[in-house]
Amino acid sequence: MSTYVFSDVHGHRAALERVLERVSPTSDDRVFCLGDMIDRGPDPVGVIAVVRSLPHVCVLMGNHEDLMLSYLDDPEDGSAAMNWGINGGSITSDALDALPKEDADELVGWVRALPRWAWTRVGELLYLFVHAGVRLDLPRPPSWDDASVKGFLVRQDPEDLLWIREDFWGARAGLAGSDAAGPIVVCGHTPTPYLDRMTHDLDRPALGEDGLARMVRVGGDRWDVDCAAAGGAGMGQVLVLRLDDGEEFYEPVREGE
Repeated sequence: MSTYVFSDVHGHRAALERVLERVSPTSDDRVFCLGDMIDRGPDPVGVIAVVRSLPHVCVLMGNHEDLMLSYLDDPEDGSAAMNWGINGGSITSDALDALPKEDADELVGWVRALPRWAWTRVGELLYLFVHAGVRLDLPRPPSWDDASVKGFLVRQDPEDLLWIREDFWGARAGLAGSDAAGPIVVCGHTPTPYLDRMTHDLDRPALGEDGLARMVRVGGDRWDVDCAAAGGAGMGQVLVLRLDDGEEFYEPVREGE
């Protein structure tokens, strides 16, 4: 059994399908999608369909799904419409409008029920999954058993889980602690090239020699897996990370997809 994680596909279904074909998750594997399936790219509804088809998949809410729901809850709210629109929401809105109403309602209902956090253990390591990050200045438990993990995540501000950036990535230390007994936080939301101006503790440059974005680790226990797919061809990739051995599977976003 293997455990895979990816995030921030942003409508780029073709790249996601290519990388999943290479990875070929089986019914024995676990897959975590950390949100932002929609907006910007050409096929947001298609991305959701692919994600939902995966075996043993756990899907989290991203800030773009939240923007969509805020608008759909009150289409007359000009602020909600503007916020979704300037973040690429028109592509998703048009795709939903093209669906039969029953299908669109079912899809939106599924998105509405998505959780904002999850966790798992792979070997001796504990991984926390959120879309954007966590507030690191909250009290930390003396040990990280399942009840303590849940308590720590429940105390987080739901908005932080979807939107936090500088306060998470720019913090001097993560959760692992000096004895490395704490969890690794895996998230997306912030394209890895943005981290150059938020922290000086990257394990490697966010852009590879090919000029494409790749995952980076901050302080060893904060992992950013948003490889800028939202930016499209020329820089963006979809990454699927296998936690069991750290293998990184990338598919660049191609022109026109």
